Amino acid sequence: IQPKAYCNVFDHIVLLCSIFCFVPVGYVQARLAYVEAQGELKVPFKDALPTREEQLSTLRNTEEFDVLVVGGGATGSGCALDAVTRNLKTALVERSDFSSGTSSRSTKLIHGGVRYLQKAIMKLDYEQYMMVKEALHERANLLNIAPHLSAPLPIMLPVYKWWQLPYYWAGIKMYDLVAGSQCLKSSYVLSKSKALELFPMLKKDKLVGAIVYYDGQHNDARMNLAIALTAARHGAAIANYTEVVHLLKKPDPKTGQEKVCGAHCRDIITGQEFDVRARCVINATGPFTDSLRKMDNQKTANICQPSAGVHIVIPGYYSPDNMGLLDPATSDGRVIFFLPWEKMTVAGTTDTPTEVTAHPIPVEDDINFILSEVRNYLSPDVEVRRGDVLAAWSGIRPLVTDPNSKDTQSICRNHIVNISDSGLITIAGGKWTTYRSMAEETLDTAIKAHNLSAGPSRTVGLMLDGGKDWTPTLYIRLVQDYGLENEVAQHLAATYGGRAFEVAKMAQVTGKRWPIVGKRLVSEFPYIESEVQYAVKEYACTVIDVIARRTRLGFLNVQAADEALPRIVEIMGNELQWTEQKKKEELEAAKKYLHLEMGYKARSEQLSKTTEISLTAPEIARYKKRFYKFDKESKGFITTVDVQQVLEKLSIQIDENALHEILNEVDLNKNGQVELDEFLQLMSAVQRGQISDSRLAILMKTVEEGLDLRGPVSVDRSGGGV
Repeated sequence: IQPKAYCNVFDHIVLLCSIFCFVPVGYVQARLAYVEAQGELKVPFKDALPTREEQLSTLRNTEEFDVLVVGGGATGSGCALDAVTRNLKTALVERSDFSSGTSSRSTKLIHGGVRYLQKAIMKLDYEQYMMVKEALHERANLLNIAPHLSAPLPIMLPVYKWWQLPYYWAGIKMYDLVAGSQCLKSSYVLSKSKALELFPMLKKDKLVGAIVYYDGQHNDARMNLAIALTAARHGAAIANYTEVVHLLKKPDPKTGQEKVCGAHCRDIITGQEFDVRARCVINATGPFTDSLRKMDNQKTANICQPSAGVHIVIPGYYSPDNMGLLDPATSDGRVIFFLPWEKMTVAGTTDTPTEVTAHPIPVEDDINFILSEVRNYLSPDVEVRRGDVLAAWSGIRPLVTDPNSKDTQSICRNHIVNISDSGLITIAGGKWTTYRSMAEETLDTAIKAHNLSAGPSRTVGLMLDGGKDWTPTLYIRLVQDYGLENEVAQHLAATYGGRAFEVAKMAQVTGKRWPIVGKRLVSEFPYIESEVQYAVKEYACTVIDVIARRTRLGFLNVQAADEALPRIVEIMGNELQWTEQKKKEELEAAKKYLHLEMGYKARSEQLSKTTEISLTAPEIARYKKRFYKFDKESKGFITTVDVQQVLEKLSIQIDENALHEILNEVDLNKNGQVELDEFLQLMSAVQRGQISDSRLAILMKTVEEGLDLRGPVSVDRSGGGV
């Protein structure tokens, strides 16, 4: 049976059967479950990827491609992979980095959409039902083709009213039933005591029980990169930091109408411009969909209605290691997820209209909204503090209206594929999980519209870069063969899959008894220096590429990322032959990125907004006394020299650079010193919970109280927020 051979009548029957809680025997693989492979696919660059310069050379010198994809997010990369595996000559250009936009700023879930199924059942909405059904198939496929980057995740739905228990149970069971044989694990009901055992941070008051269901979770930016790299290994010419200046057109010999035949591009790194000619151009630019559509035709109407979604990262102790939480009905009707990710906890998302921008900034109101909703579900014993926010980011979801619909104001619930009069193919909307099926539909449309010679899609079951040689025990070999730390080895296996050995081979000797190799970029995270070198091979061109998308350090803890910047700049500078001026520019750009886009700015605002110091007179006196233990000369400020002198008397040694960073966290006006008012503002913010685990506050308190000084004072962040 062909994948699309199931008739609409049969699918309607399945929808009704889902409502009455049974599924026909034999409806095993769903509509898109299997596409028969036709012969072994060739992988020209199985061992070594072409360099970025070689990719650009191919783009410049190829007479004509079959397909040119504009946009290197999940959908664009998926289109390139689908095209090249159909033996089409394929090119892809991205004006920033792969996954630099929405695709790296998701909730990190691979899911069918529980709330969409609820709407489908309640309204007998066949379109919503089919959307969930397709997404559940794609969820299973994605977990299968990238096992190193993804895994099933149990998600708890706490229930606080008895009548909700059967209601939610029925809905979740239908979710399992629609997934059919591709259900990850069966959902189940928990008693109050069992729910609290599995999620001890949960609010106990009025809790009657909980329901646990399974969805997928992934490392979104690395997944996007894996799709793009897989396309490159199969022969696609891909280049990041390559923007489309304008579209190329030529008259159709039959009709005389202008048709799109490629794009005039600019390499942003060098400034060099060149033409890329192609029989078909695909617009997969996400929130920037309308920009390219207007390059084609200035009079075309906008179809993108962007919506901003903010997420925050808080310390891992806020959630169990392997259990997420779903708030199905927030105070304003939105859904909030609370999920463990990379040993931290991600909470989000919001959904507010916004303007399209390449650099979305998380706003304080959204951060506080998420924190407020989280507090509603956690025990009063767990103090949810603003200062525990380690990172925050905003992603722009490209909601679209269908240009072919009579109601042009109506938001399309799924995605749209549109062909302009000049032949430009636009794919817009949709969700991360369904990138592959969206790409397949887009290429099917392109092949038909432009008479391209190609077979059916071959991406179902096609393993992504690193997935083929991955096993759950691969990290053990990394520890045994290379002498890596266990945590580092697990991280490398989960990030690079079978390619982890290439990263391990590049790792430098530590000079310690253990680990033998693998110098960390920062002590709290398992990212090592050789990953920066390997990132260059994965087309990383900037420091931001490394901290945001090759590693996820910037998304996990902006303070840690900020500390790692000088070493990353040094390593990349050596790899890419940067001048001292270029290194300085990269450092400044990365700091600006962390400050604005990753929430570092919010931390400074938390301190600067505390102009009125909310401390009692005795508290002010106590903190002044502590401050003047370092400010011996009563200057009204302290510097690294002052702190160093006190520490030397107590035989405590702290690296000078580390000490500078500790003071810099509190130095609001960036004049190289911490003034008394700044210190009192800090302590006031600490008491309010706006700032947590300030290293300067911990250090000064430890010295004052005369704690055990036999070992060095620990000033590592135990959660230090932004």
